[in-house]
Amino acid sequence: MKKIELTINSTIELNIGLEIHRFGLGTWKLKQSFVIDPVKLALSEGYRLIDTATFYKNEKYIGKAINESEIPREELFITSKVWDSDQGYKSTLKAFEKSLENLDIEYLDLYLIHWPRKKRNETWEALEKLYSEGKVKAIGVANFSIHHLKELLENYEVVPAVNQFELHPFNYSDEKDLIEFCRKNNIAVEAYSPLTHGRKLNHPKLKEIAEKCNKSTAQVLIRWSLQHDFICIPKSGSEVHIPENANVFDFELSDDDMKAINTLKEDFRLLNNTSKWN
Repeated sequence: MKKIELTINSTIELNIGLEIHRFGLGTWKLKQSFVIDPVKLALSEGYRLIDTATFYKNEKYIGKAINESEIPREELFITSKVWDSDQGYKSTLKAFEKSLENLDIEYLDLYLIHWPRKKRNETWEALEKLYSEGKVKAIGVANFSIHHLKELLENYEVVPAVNQFELHPFNYSDEKDLIEFCRKNNIAVEAYSPLTHGRKLNHPKLKEIAEKCNKSTAQVLIRWSLQHDFICIPKSGSEVHIPENANVFDFELSDDDMKAINTLKEDFRLLNNTSKWN
């Protein structure tokens, strides 16, 4: 496995030449004002990638946290997503403008289709328009399976820059084909729920490796994701865990440890597999 020199500011070049940070903060379930302090803490700890969505109902408060941080906008990478009820051409354009208004920013770095619903093609056309007008620097998708991606590649000019989906060691084996397809088509893989919502943090193998590395099992999972060259966005609202999650750049998992973690297949998935959707 190739060695990757990593820091909290490390980036991956997307297929359009834009750099995205490899590590960031997920904000799902951090609703309304409860997201302000976590985002401000994350930014103070060096996080520069913030992931949100219309569905999270926290964009307005993330915008407040960003403004209060006084970090220059160009140093940040802000992602949001269009929700199911807003999909469709005109409604997506309207939803995008609302997200900008809520975040109190002039552009998004990345805008994603949150789920591959029936109106995904019309929605993608709207994203292409936003991209062509420079209102968003990159466009992509979330939770798309191979056949959803093929549909876009066969019918549209712009290749998604990112596919964001649930990814951790306990569903890694099931997602290998999707990961390979994304990489073959120069679509960056972004891992959400890399910490399994805490459900697998006490796994014996993870605890064994964590003890050897003098790290937590959460840190081992994040490091595993980063060493796979995934963009990793662990969610946390904890003043303890936000700094801890970022403290993963002073150690490296060995090839043997990576292989051991790769094989923790347990058919475990937090959200529905979209491969069966139309």
